[in-house]
Order: sequence, then C-alpha cells, then structure tokens
Amino acid sequence: MSQPETPTLYEWAGGTEAFVRLCDAFYERVRADEVLAPMFAGMDAEHARYVALWLAEVFGGPAVYTTEHGGYPHMLSKHIGLAITEPQRRRWVNLIMDAADAAGLPDDPEFRAAFAGYIEWGTRLAVSNSQPGADPVRQAPVPRWGWGVAPPYAG
Repeated sequence: MSQPETPTLYEWAGGTEAFVRLCDAFYERVRADEVLAPMFAGMDAEHARYVALWLAEVFGGPAVYTTEHGGYPHMLSKHIGLAITEPQRRRWVNLIMDAADAAGLPDDPEFRAAFAGYIEWGTRLAVSNSQPGADPVRQAPVPRWGWGVAPPYAG
C-alpha cells in the first residue's frame, strides 16, 4: 500500500482563496497601522491580490505571479531603494501573523512553523535588498517553500 502524498503548504492552507483572505485581512491592518500605513499609502488597489498570488506561488501553488506579474525580478523591483527598517519589518511580520489568525489559516504547529519561517526569511531578505547601495541578485525564481525546509542561501 502506498503512502498518500504530502500536500503542499498551498494545499494545506486552502489554496489561492486562503491567501486572498490572508492578504485582505493583512492590508486592512496595514492601512490602519501608524508604522506601515505611510509606506503603503500609494499602493495599487490590486496590491493585496498580487501579494496573495505571490504567497500562493511561494507555498506551492500555481505560478500565476510569475506568468502574470513578472515573478521574482518584478517583486524585487518593488523593494529596491525602500530602505525598510527593522521596526517596519517586525510590524509587517506581526500584522501578517495576526491576519493569518483572522483569515482562518490552519493553526497547527507544523503549518504555522513553515509559514512563520518563510515570513521571517522573506522579510529579512526584503530589508537587506531594500537598503541604499544594496546589489541583490536580480534574476531568480520565486522561492518555493516547503514543510520545514528553507531554500539554500547563497550570500
């Protein structure tokens, strides 16, 4: 008898709809937050949807962000020169974790550990890549995040 295949984090979360709920809940919090609201004041009306598609792809869903929005190079271009601070990063992390609760993402320890792992990794990379004078890798695929496995870092 064969073992059932382990679902992706995307499947476990509930698919694209779950990430849309997450990002809607998240950006509602961002718009009301004194630390982050100024950073996102001019965001595109579809920004939450774009981030939802990014996260869906990262966690094992279809490559919609890559095919429709330019993948990693496009996402990176939105962060270059922003000079994101550690307090801004930390607030972003806190708000998205609160939004995960509000959106009803799975709260089992395995999923939340993998989710939190990507959020920490991705936001720290965003801070680094956004600093003046940073020279990040500009051509890379969208990272694919799995159950407790971080992609290798080539610093």
